[in-house]
Amino acid sequence: MARRWGLISFLVVVVCLVGWKVELASGELGVNWGTISSDPLPNNIVVQMLLDNKFVKVKLFDANSDVISSMKGTNLEVMVAITNDMLATMATSTDAAAAWVKQNVTAYLGNGGVNIKYVAVGNEPFLNGYNGKYVDATLPALKNIQAALAAAGLVDTVKAVVPCNADILGSQPLPSQQTFRSDLAPLMLQIVAALDSTKSPFVVNLYPFLSLVLTTNFPIDFAFFTGYNTPIIDGTRVYSNVFDASYDGLVSALSSAGYPNMLVSVGEIGWPTDGANYANISLAQKFNQQLVNHLESGVGTPLRPGKLEAYVFSLLDENAKSTLPGNFERHWGVFNFDGSVKYPLDLTGGVSGAQTQLIGSKNVPYFPNQWCVVNPNKDLSTLPANIEYACAHADCTPLYAGGSCSGLTLVQNASYAFNTYYQFNSQLQSSCDFTGLAQVVTTDPSVGTCKFVIGLKPATGSTIAPPGAPSSANSGASLQADLRMLVIFVAVVVVNSCLLLE
Repeated sequence: MARRWGLISFLVVVVCLVGWKVELASGELGVNWGTISSDPLPNNIVVQMLLDNKFVKVKLFDANSDVISSMKGTNLEVMVAITNDMLATMATSTDAAAAWVKQNVTAYLGNGGVNIKYVAVGNEPFLNGYNGKYVDATLPALKNIQAALAAAGLVDTVKAVVPCNADILGSQPLPSQQTFRSDLAPLMLQIVAALDSTKSPFVVNLYPFLSLVLTTNFPIDFAFFTGYNTPIIDGTRVYSNVFDASYDGLVSALSSAGYPNMLVSVGEIGWPTDGANYANISLAQKFNQQLVNHLESGVGTPLRPGKLEAYVFSLLDENAKSTLPGNFERHWGVFNFDGSVKYPLDLTGGVSGAQTQLIGSKNVPYFPNQWCVVNPNKDLSTLPANIEYACAHADCTPLYAGGSCSGLTLVQNASYAFNTYYQFNSQLQSSCDFTGLAQVVTTDPSVGTCKFVIGLKPATGSTIAPPGAPSSANSGASLQADLRMLVIFVAVVVVNSCLLLE
């Protein structure tokens, strides 16, 4: 019972992307670069971080021209994406597909350009939460983008792929028994065939953290790579961690569909550091280091021995993402929002004999070292209302249960909220007022693990948007991510309820 529960529960929260070139799956480590932030780090600084830390693959969530252009001349392998709201147009118009490829792919290629390798057609379009909205459009959109790439002479160099969620899979109890969901199987066979025609593998996104926090009595050891004392026994194969079990579940589904040799690559995997129980630096460091060690060791999974390819989720914290899925949603970064290092991490997995550490951002354009805090000499009777206002327009997720600032006093809570609002508003004097309750200080008010941040100066000509109001370039990706995460939450609850009834 425990073994079956462990596999099924996690497979519900697996998120899969289709995407990476088979012959390049050499175990090289990639990273996801999300940009939904009120204090965006300048793109040139982020790119330098990618290079300094020897990441070779970067996955984006849209086709933001400024972000793509910032990687010119770097040879970083880049994945760009088409959002779901564009699928219908791509499906019904070959001209639109050709124009999108020309504007977002071809325009960046060439000597000294951007090394774009993949185009994601939609984002998990088969989610149950979408009620079939994108089912009919996805396959024709994929084929039209593939045709546009071929017409541009890119059929062998840029691959069109389809992101999908794990609810395309059934709920079989063992990895070897996993198949595509019966109602989607005919469509999935056509999509996998289209992907196979361009030698594009499945990329599956794994989130052991979500299994742990969303599933009652989920064994924490099963989320890590140190071995679970009640492993899943699947014939002669033994699964002591949820990563291997979930990875091989997809391998089995592809085999059942007639594609036993299709590569599976991990497009997103990571661990958040704040905003919830189990979301902390200690566990994030433990998980990500064990992950990298596992990927680079060459052991692989029972069905796929050898080095595995993976993209860490994510590079930076994104303090303007919706908290609908949970307060941890803004804290997946290996680096803080300003590019500073959160914790030690050897990206070589220790197999090269040369221990390495993360290299943080350089030449960061901070605002002056000043903070907005409560003036204790004022009447504090309206403090709760002012905290509520500040937190509605800034990032207060560390203040809530399980967060790094959850143990503060009321006055300290207010100071944290006031300061976050002040920094998000470019340290404008008017943003540190709060009906006269606040004041600017030059002594760092940080308390223990609770860090009071300093904001970043926006790039020339740009503006800062508060959390909850991402820029138009990212709003579609943000909404899709929110819906994806909400559906994952609901799915976990449903599956757990069913299992409890067994």
